Amino acid sequence: MDDDFQTIQRVLAGDIDAFRLLVEHHQRPLFSLVGNMVRDVTDRADIVQETFLAAYLHLSSYDPQRGRFLTWLLTIARNKCFDALKERRPLVMEALPPKVDRKGPADRLLEMELFTQFDHALATLPFEQKTAFILSEIEGLSHEEICQIEEVPMGTVKSRISRAREKLRSLLSYLPETY
Repeated sequence: MDDDFQTIQRVLAGDIDAFRLLVEHHQRPLFSLVGNMVRDVTDRADIVQETFLAAYLHLSSYDPQRGRFLTWLLTIARNKCFDALKERRPLVMEALPPKVDRKGPADRLLEMELFTQFDHALATLPFEQKTAFILSEIEGLSHEEICQIEEVPMGTVKSRISRAREKLRSLLSYLPETY
């Protein structure tokens, strides 16, 4: 993005306060990615902060010819999430609860349950599938951008997304189709 490039140039020229513009502009998608990758709220905030710190310290290595600044930033965040998750064993879901038929005012409760179950199902995916799925389906990034972030070929990205969808579909097959 042209605005990002100009802001980056200002930061590299010594205008440290200009980095705040980059943080304000990109904190929402960064929190979104990290929030979908890491369950613990404290860890999320730490990872976002570590990502921005790493970006600031290595800002001179950003190459706009290789991709957007956001893509570069999400790559850093993805790696920070991977490191954080590597230190912990993932929670494995034993079994999904049986389908519950709720109508009327309980729809909101059902929707909350859907999101909870989706989060649990997402947590069972291998890290690579989870990352590719989140970047594609939740963050809306192109497959090319995901290839840059993941540093893998296009076929690998497509395969990871397809496998993630397939596993999520099988785990969530009991949920009503209205959601």
